[in-house]
Amino acid sequence: MPRSIQLLAIDPQNDFCDLPADWWPVHPAHGSTAPSLAVAGAHQHMQRLARWLRQQAPHIDEITVTLDSHQRFDIAHPVFWQQADGQSVAAFTAITAAQVRAGEFTPRSPVHLALALAYLDALERQGRHTLIVWPVHCEIGSWGHGVHADLLDACGTWQTQKQRAVGNVFKGMNPWTEHYSALMAEVVDPTDPGTALNTALLERLARADLLVIAGEASSHCVRATVEHLVQYLPKGHARRLLLLTDCMGPVAGFESAEQDFFTAMRAQGVQFATSDALTLCA
Repeated sequence: MPRSIQLLAIDPQNDFCDLPADWWPVHPAHGSTAPSLAVAGAHQHMQRLARWLRQQAPHIDEITVTLDSHQRFDIAHPVFWQQADGQSVAAFTAITAAQVRAGEFTPRSPVHLALALAYLDALERQGRHTLIVWPVHCEIGSWGHGVHADLLDACGTWQTQKQRAVGNVFKGMNPWTEHYSALMAEVVDPTDPGTALNTALLERLARADLLVIAGEASSHCVRATVEHLVQYLPKGHARRLLLLTDCMGPVAGFESAEQDFFTAMRAQGVQFATSDALTLCA
């Protein structure tokens, strides 16, 4: 029986890519738009992934593309928070529940204080992340939300050749919880099933005998997704996962998080390769 090979491209979006300026869109009133949360090397990562996909397309049975999908109003965006003096909170600021209780940071709207504290308390109990205030990124409907043009084209060619659609997974639309992983939010909102474990996606990915994984960023969304895959897939499935290490990279300042992630996944049996070295066969 032939084996099933899938590609999982995690958040290969314009806002995460250090695109050259001549790739930026220009609006007649607002001027050019730069990527808001660019990962160093991500433009080349996506070009490598697109090249690899074109070469290996005949052997790939399914493609899943995840899309970070936010609104401007979001608990992890600057528009939500202010400092004690009412000044704006800079992007990349870490905020803890203790700081909020001390009045160092507060939601711009006082009615959101209880919800924000409940979220921060729940997040910190898990011990996975501290809330980071990110630049507004991957805003739904924006250019930054879109897939890198070369990868989008390669996915389109694959669809034409295979006569099947790419599976798209939207994550992050709930403004009250962070959603790094494609499989579930950092803190599940009991009123929103979209933040709970995505069992349909898990079942789809579990069908793969080999699941090739690429995308941005290896310190955050790739890491969280793969950690959840290892946690929720049947025992032994970690050996079916393969990270394309030259098709991903960490957010600046979080390089150690990438290395910790790689070390932990190697210990679980996850495979690693570069795109130029990975040749598939049916």
